Amino acid sequence: MSVSSNSSNSIRAAARPTAIMSKFRALLPLAGRTFAQQALKVPPTPAISRSRLIGAPMGTCVNTFWYRSKMTFAKTHEWLRAESDGHAVLGISDFAQGALGEVVYCDLPSEGSTVNAKETICTLESVKAVGEVYAPADCEVVEVNGALNDEPSLVNSSPLEDGWIVKVKVTGEAADMMDEAAYAKHVQEEGGGES
Repeated sequence: MSVSSNSSNSIRAAARPTAIMSKFRALLPLAGRTFAQQALKVPPTPAISRSRLIGAPMGTCVNTFWYRSKMTFAKTHEWLRAESDGHAVLGISDFAQGALGEVVYCDLPSEGSTVNAKETICTLESVKAVGEVYAPADCEVVEVNGALNDEPSLVNSSPLEDGWIVKVKVTGEAADMMDEAAYAKHVQEEGGGES
């Protein structure tokens, strides 16, 4: 009897890892999927390269950490993100769009125009006020976000991504720019809470 008991215990012990592995295998299809994808039984979104991101359809998964790690912020609440092609993208911070209110019109500059540092590069009209967006450095406008002509509220709904304002070629030094942590501290000191 003790022999059968020992063999029974050894069989149970051998079966435990198999049971654990079968539970693990059941979870494998869920790896790499968001909760919504799991609930809707949608396959995981494949990783996409940076070069395929431009022109990607709305809703494409974007590595926001990559974007935000490349951003610098001005005390006047503009952000600048260096791009791999040598240009930079300019927009306003989440704090700025919140202070401005619902944007109803964007007066965008023309492509090819040059702007000196700390001069107005564009104006944003909201229900509450008109806000000026300043160039953080001497620059030349190479592209404007045409989507803002039809949907200026993108500045509010996605200020750090889809609500970008212009793409510029920086021709001077962007002085007094801060990383995101320093900017968040600046906003708190200014009395605006967290960005």
